[in-house]
Amino acid sequence: MKILRKIPMFGFMLVIYDVLIFAAKEPILGNILFRIKMMSGAEWILTVGDLILVFGLIFLFIEIYKATRTNEAAIVDHILSTLVFVVYVVEFIVLKGVGTSVFFLLTLMSLFDVVAGFSITIKTARRDFTMDRDTSYTPPNS
Repeated sequence: MKILRKIPMFGFMLVIYDVLIFAAKEPILGNILFRIKMMSGAEWILTVGDLILVFGLIFLFIEIYKATRTNEAAIVDHILSTLVFVVYVVEFIVLKGVGTSVFFLLTLMSLFDVVAGFSITIKTARRDFTMDRDTSYTPPNS
């Protein structure tokens, strides 16, 4: 279970997306999962692509929560998150099946994961360092 703390969730999302896209014989992102008639009379439609984005947002939340750690697992996670982001960018540019808005938004979420991860960890580490430095201070004898 500790190994899962070091693996970026967007790596899982990348694998799930690639399997869904490349295993399908036809485009599936627009497939309707369900429709709900709202009280306003409007109809809310949830597609496969929408569901993938929901999971991406959930994974982004988990990754930001994981960024609050300041141990070596966090450093490994940040490095792997950066590598996953690079894979997202390369796939978006190179592979035909992933040139969609859904994949672009997942790529942006992966970028936010990298930037927020480093920013939060640095801010948390700076705060921890400041607190440690203040507690070790002993005033001179008067």
